[in-house]
Amino acid sequence: MKTIGLIGGMSWESTATYYRYINEAVRNELGGLASAGVILNSLNFSSVVALQKADRWEDAGLLLGSAGAGLARAGADCVLICTNTMHLVADKVARMSGVPLIDIIDETAAVLAADHRKRPLLLATRYTMEHGFYSDQMASHGIDVVVPDAGDRLAVHEVIFNELCQGVIREESRALLHRIIAKSAASGADSVILGCTEIQLLIDANELALPGYDSTVIHADAAVRFALSGANGRAVIRAVEEVRQG
Repeated sequence: MKTIGLIGGMSWESTATYYRYINEAVRNELGGLASAGVILNSLNFSSVVALQKADRWEDAGLLLGSAGAGLARAGADCVLICTNTMHLVADKVARMSGVPLIDIIDETAAVLAADHRKRPLLLATRYTMEHGFYSDQMASHGIDVVVPDAGDRLAVHEVIFNELCQGVIREESRALLHRIIAKSAASGADSVILGCTEIQLLIDANELALPGYDSTVIHADAAVRFALSGANGRAVIRAVEEVRQG
């Protein structure tokens, strides 16, 4: 079994979910007392958020890249960034780590494409919904992501940071997300991406007005496939050869 490296803590609420999902999947596959080989580097989320707010993405990339490199030195055979937003710096993390980076956007896109979903609603942080990196990467898979209007984007962002990342679950916020999804369904969306790893703490992807895709589960499943098969699958190996040759 290959060892999975997790760059977590963003927030630790969802990182705990990754750990549980990965180990449950390995136990279901292998049975008995089997569990996954996992190495975790849990970052201080407040430091990451400060870089996000200051638009210091280069520095954020260096921080996460250093974490990924440390995981590789510790024996990780692949790296996961346990958050959608910080995939904005995925290329730098992959280069600095020097091991396969399993990309949450590509993995989610592959599942959507297999189900012939073309116009998913993205629920995520404002950075993920507005920065462009996510929709551009989805577009490369032939998927046209739609996002809520400006007011709803702000509302979802605040639910994520002010509630879910701090372990707060509110029925009013659950109802808000369901209203946004219903509005998007009426406007032509054909599915929903839970594109923040905390959103699955609030709503169930299987109980929505549109077919739901939980990026956390999809990402964790990809890591388990990698670990158990020894094959890359859809793992994104970015600039590994350049690292080895350099």
